[in-house]
Amino acid sequence: LLQRCIQLLILPLHLAAYVGLWDPFYKKVFPYIMAKIAPIYNSKVYRQKQILFSNLRQFAGPSGQLMLLEIGTGTGTNFQFYPPGCRLTCTDPNPNFRKFLLKSLSENQHLKLERSVVASGEDLHQIPDGSMDVVVCTLVLCSVTSIRRVLAEVLRVLRLGGAFYFLEHVAADHSSWTYFWQKVCDPAWQYFGDGCSLSRETQKELEKTNFSELHLKHIHVTPYWIPTSPHIIGYAVK
Repeated sequence: LLQRCIQLLILPLHLAAYVGLWDPFYKKVFPYIMAKIAPIYNSKVYRQKQILFSNLRQFAGPSGQLMLLEIGTGTGTNFQFYPPGCRLTCTDPNPNFRKFLLKSLSENQHLKLERSVVASGEDLHQIPDGSMDVVVCTLVLCSVTSIRRVLAEVLRVLRLGGAFYFLEHVAADHSSWTYFWQKVCDPAWQYFGDGCSLSRETQKELEKTNFSELHLKHIHVTPYWIPTSPHIIGYAVK
């Protein structure tokens, strides 16, 4: 009932999306919103990201250089955690992030940008098979059309022995009040989160993907009462 009430309240957004007005407008606005929100979020998970990315170097190729692909780079808030000399390929389906991406690169000159590609995670055909040592994806799988297709692309572009790093908010336990509010808020959240879903079962998709190793743990990001608090964090090896 609450979900239906919210759907009724956001009926103008439904209509704007139906006639093709909402998406072009929000694609331009969303990068500015993320430029404000991302640093706040980063401060909450700073220690967790430090620990997560601390072993990136061990996946460097035979040459000693680390070839890293980030899916859904956005404003580039992960750049500060990548090791010096890292050769970086960035992808994002929204070209309006480019201005913020370049600003982050100017602030992280220890990295070398190989290329920046406008592409969704489901279709990375510009990236050759087995060309990456590491793929990173944070707060992206919640908004993709198909997690399964993204993970298939991750496996394709990773070399054997390469690793996929992730940090994603996910569905809460189905018996919890958090999950109840996730389902209630989902219809509106997807409009204001650029397609983001609050109740993705991302862990199940990772477990079904053909990784040789999966290192995953559950965390909660403060404040604990918000529907995006439950997270999974870790890495998987091809």
